[in-house]
Amino acid sequence: MSEQAQWDSSLAFIFAMIGAAVGLGNIWRFSYVLYSNGGGSFFIPYFIAIAIMGVPFLILEYGVGFSFKESFSKIMKKIKPEFEIIAWILVLFVFIVTIYYMVILSWDLVYLLSSFTFNWGTDTAAYFVQNVGGSSNLSNASFLLIPTTVGVAILWVILWFISHRDVDKGIGKVSKILIPALFIIMGIIIVYALTLPGAGVGIDTLLKPDWNMLFDINIWLAAFAQIIFSLSMGQAIALTYASYLPENSKLIDNVLIVVSSNSLFEICTAFGVFSILGYMSVTAGTPMVQLVTEGTGLVFIVFPMIFNIMGSVGRVLAPLLFLAILFAGITSALGFFEPMLNSTSIKLGWSRKKTATVLSIIGCVFSLILTTGISSYLVGIIDSFVNEFGILLLIGVQCIIFAWFYGVEHFLPALNETSTFKVGKIWTFVIKYLLPTVLIIMWAIGIVKLFSTAKTFEIIIDVIIIVAVLVFAFVLTKIKPAGGDS
Repeated sequence: MSEQAQWDSSLAFIFAMIGAAVGLGNIWRFSYVLYSNGGGSFFIPYFIAIAIMGVPFLILEYGVGFSFKESFSKIMKKIKPEFEIIAWILVLFVFIVTIYYMVILSWDLVYLLSSFTFNWGTDTAAYFVQNVGGSSNLSNASFLLIPTTVGVAILWVILWFISHRDVDKGIGKVSKILIPALFIIMGIIIVYALTLPGAGVGIDTLLKPDWNMLFDINIWLAAFAQIIFSLSMGQAIALTYASYLPENSKLIDNVLIVVSSNSLFEICTAFGVFSILGYMSVTAGTPMVQLVTEGTGLVFIVFPMIFNIMGSVGRVLAPLLFLAILFAGITSALGFFEPMLNSTSIKLGWSRKKTATVLSIIGCVFSLILTTGISSYLVGIIDSFVNEFGILLLIGVQCIIFAWFYGVEHFLPALNETSTFKVGKIWTFVIKYLLPTVLIIMWAIGIVKLFSTAKTFEIIIDVIIIVAVLVFAFVLTKIKPAGGDS
């Protein structure tokens, strides 16, 4: 019979939470969001979003997990039995995130190995399409991208090896090693990037404010979306990790440490990214607007181009960057995997090792399906749907359930008892009224945008996902809990 695990200290929890928060989006998404949403003026909605969404909701998640000390599915069932299926829908969506996230990590692993020989050549876009990420041409779905396929298998073995151990000996120990290493590596890259010729050009381009954009609602929505996904809000990760905390933990203090670390990392990384882009612009005479792109295009196409012209320094920076991305990705993947692992283990009464093994095999099989010649296209479809439709909606639903059906006031004693900072009426108001309103508006706008531009193939994939999630959530809800009533 599975039992609830526990961290040996708050330090292990803090490193694990920073690891879950600091992921791929901090390295390759934030700089683009900042640049394309008003530059320096974007910091105003960004910090407001942290204050009224990021910090309050994480405090709620910590309070729920710490107070109940149960799996997410058991917590929801205790509040109201009918809510258990909502828990399973959420953890299944987050498990899907793990599945495609491992594919993206595999791309990075391929580039990490390639960075020692620079075998991506001069046409970095062609290398990505032909060997790693594929294209949107559906006829390419008939073959596998072997480097990506092999990388996925290796990474799932690594994820299983860490996750099947007790949380403190597995996730806790690994996070204590990888997170300091990640910050040191990125620190080296950023400091060096700031000394490059053209770094000032890049940073000026990044921070040039457009104050008029503050009157555009899309800028504010972008800020709130960045905080939600940067901090992995509402995905039952923080709630699950907090359920492992020992007594007398300073919950609110921990929230502030994690949020501050996450924001500091992504802001400093943005400076480093644009310093390197500025160097490329000055050295190669390429306009900045042609270099700035988001996500995989930046990391796997633009950056290898830059490393190519850097000479011997590029031979050092390239492996460091892809290693940093790997470390950030592994700790985030552990966070995405944990809610499903914990809830399934408790529900079925399986040992942690057995549950991790079964879920890793299932996850690996589905990840391998995403390594065909349309890998990046499939990952993009699934990522958009899962986040903009599923997870965003369920964050709002959680807000309503914990605030109204259970009563957010119940968490105040646990939150305030040992914390240096306290919460009260303002925090309660934000959770009960402000956050649900903002989240539902964001969800509605996102859904209109998602489906108004979707192609037939994309809609088919979306429908398959929602049907599969609902079926498995129903089955998991109906399974009789091990050891009697859960």
